[in-house]
Amino acid sequence: MGNTRDFAFSDLIAGYVTHYDADNDSFGLKTSDGREFHCTLSPMSYAKLVQNLDEGYPDATGLIRSMLVPGRFLFTYGIFYPDSPKFDAKQIVFVGRHENDYIFEKPNWWIDQVRSLANFYLKAQFGDGEINYRNYRTTLSLSGARSTVNFRQETDTISRLVYGFATAFMMTGDDKFLEAAEKGTEYLREHMRFVDLDEGIIYWYHGIDVQGEREHKIFASEFGDDYDAIPAYEQIYALAGPIQTYRVTGDPRIMSDTELTIKLFNDFFLDKSEYGGYFSHLDPVMLDPRSESLGANQGRKNWNSVGDHAPAYLINLWLATGKPEYADMLEYTFDAIAKRFPDYEHSPFVQERFYEDWSHDTTWGWQQNRAVVGHNLKIAWNLMRMYSLKPKDEYRELATKIADIMPAVGSDQQRGGWYDVVERLLGEGETVHRYVWHDRKAWWQQEQSILAYFILAGVLDNREYHRLAREAAAFYNAWFLDTEDGGVYFNVLANGLPYLASGNERGKGSHSMSGYHSTELCYLSAVYTNLLITKQPMEFYFKPLPGGFPDRILRVSPDILPPGRIKIGHCEVNGELYTHFDAEKLTVTLPDTKEQVKVKVQIVPV
Repeated sequence: MGNTRDFAFSDLIAGYVTHYDADNDSFGLKTSDGREFHCTLSPMSYAKLVQNLDEGYPDATGLIRSMLVPGRFLFTYGIFYPDSPKFDAKQIVFVGRHENDYIFEKPNWWIDQVRSLANFYLKAQFGDGEINYRNYRTTLSLSGARSTVNFRQETDTISRLVYGFATAFMMTGDDKFLEAAEKGTEYLREHMRFVDLDEGIIYWYHGIDVQGEREHKIFASEFGDDYDAIPAYEQIYALAGPIQTYRVTGDPRIMSDTELTIKLFNDFFLDKSEYGGYFSHLDPVMLDPRSESLGANQGRKNWNSVGDHAPAYLINLWLATGKPEYADMLEYTFDAIAKRFPDYEHSPFVQERFYEDWSHDTTWGWQQNRAVVGHNLKIAWNLMRMYSLKPKDEYRELATKIADIMPAVGSDQQRGGWYDVVERLLGEGETVHRYVWHDRKAWWQQEQSILAYFILAGVLDNREYHRLAREAAAFYNAWFLDTEDGGVYFNVLANGLPYLASGNERGKGSHSMSGYHSTELCYLSAVYTNLLITKQPMEFYFKPLPGGFPDRILRVSPDILPPGRIKIGHCEVNGELYTHFDAEKLTVTLPDTKEQVKVKVQIVPV
């Protein structure tokens, strides 16, 4: 029969060494779900360590056999032959130098990675000259080359890149990253912001078309899912970069813009009926979520409109201000998620799209009755952040339920990594949820899995979640980093090789990809690993404007973490030791000065 596997094919196996047989030059490898493979070496087998961006090639070929000790996690790429039950291991990627060593848990791993990413985007967007966002391109090639002549600049991709630069400054203290973040924020304010004086709100253009010295503003979205509407997620992500910049500088203009954008959310997107939640789209004329002109988006709610506030800007806004109204808004959105999104009597995946009354919309566009794997993991990750602010049982219970269910239905337990979009329901006779388009793995969905399991492991001190976090981080660092051209790949094949056929998935910049997810991953992986798991101190950098933060109070908590788990170790202002801080409250009282000062704060685990 044609469907029998009577041919040779190459593939990847991720797993834990069970034994090494020197006489037969072979080893056993057990996958995450407990299946064991018999692997053989040959004189041409070669090996390396996981390689960070900007690192030289870490060859380990001469050490293969001595490193094949029981319990070590590794990847091996090789060949299955139809006439042999053994796997011919051609390449091995070790995740650390020692048996229980995971190289990405070293204190500086993610800091070094974020520095490389920020430098990549600086050079790709601005070359070696001045940082000028007039030269910004939404689309970047695989090597980071920009498109030319007439081009569109999208608000959200600039904002996401600004987030990346601001985050890179917080982690490294490199002033050029802050310059890029501040100039990007200013460019957004000057070119993408619309102040509606009648309504007292701000909304953000979809983007602008730049033609020489002229620009044409694009008001409503021109992205296919949201065409001729104002989608909530575009307004949400317009704040991502500016708010991360605000955490560093305290620029009051950013706060004013944010308050008026939140007024847009609460005046127009918020459903004030008994149903509650936030609508996903407004019509661009009347700002009406129920307008017939919205078509399939009329009176709808979705994951993005309810759940994306928290990770995109709202948690960072609360961290920067400590204002109770932002904690209340966070609680409102997480209560809605915990109440409305679970659908476990029908599917192991949450429901993501809804009608106005929260009944399930299973016919919308491409999504139909399908699950985005990363959205489930994103919910678990953010519920655990919120649990440290408002320790509700329903937050922890839903987060752990998702974390316990998802590996079997959303991950690749032979090769490692996490899938993209799958059918929410099994068909007759099916035991595996079918992939909607492909079995490729996107960079942003790996981020959600890594952060979900690292924070679950750190907050709950759970070894199984730590194992899953390590496996996810290992797959990402082994296969997504472009160590030749820089940056990270958009998608890899199921076997980890980069998918470079065409379109968005080939480039390093697009409508879907900018500098956001990859740098957020670096930032929070470092925070959760160092401060919650391996118990190592971290340094963070700020550069407040004089008179920026109210009462000169700088809040330096890196994320919402369990109370009492971290404190300030020491603080410097302009390179000099500075003692005006509250270690337990994680605040610094800034000096009364007319100059912008540079603050370095060491955060230590308690």
